[in-house]
Amino acid sequence: MRSRLAARSARLILASVAVAALAATTTACGPEDTTDTGSSAAPSAVTTDDSGDSGDSAGREKPAPDAASTGGSDSSGSDDTSDSAGGDKSGYGQVCGANDLEFTVTSESQAGGYYLVAAKAKSGITCTLEENTPVVSFGSDAENFASPVGQGGADPIKLSGSAVAYTGINPKTTNSDGGVEFENVILSTTEGDPNPAEIQLPDTATVDKPIVTNWSTDSAETVPVIA
Repeated sequence: MRSRLAARSARLILASVAVAALAATTTACGPEDTTDTGSSAAPSAVTTDDSGDSGDSAGREKPAPDAASTGGSDSSGSDDTSDSAGGDKSGYGQVCGANDLEFTVTSESQAGGYYLVAAKAKSGITCTLEENTPVVSFGSDAENFASPVGQGGADPIKLSGSAVAYTGINPKTTNSDGGVEFENVILSTTEGDPNPAEIQLPDTATVDKPIVTNWSTDSAETVPVIA
């Protein structure tokens, strides 16, 4: 009787030991299973980031599509095309008036002293000096109008861009001490020019029987002298 009880007690002890060992094994495996589950979720998160519209897998912001790829137009390019196709041509091919020109006056020492006038067409203007001799005066008195001396000049001169026409003005051709002082000279390109230019001189001129040369593209031809 005692031998059977001892055998049963031994089996119960062995069973308890086996249950304890199984429990210990299950507890040890639990964290490993949890770690595996967590690591398997990481690729899923990366995939979600990759499929987002606003960034790439590195978290950088994607650039906005340019106008060419979306079929849009560049407004500045459109404006340039319009300007080149429909530019204002109203200043081309006309007879030069004084208000079409820009003037520069320098004081020269040759021939007893004179003023060299350089004329260029204003930006966007192309015009022609049809009359060889400008109309020049100091004030409105008839005696202060410059007489032409016929120097220089040739065919009508076309002015555009950097092209220059020159004329020379000698304000005083007499040997007397008389004369009237002026700080400006009035220049017209034709007798009927409605908008003559009033040009400031580089110094005060003493005027007495002034003379003026023809227009020329060569400044050396416009030194005014009385033949």
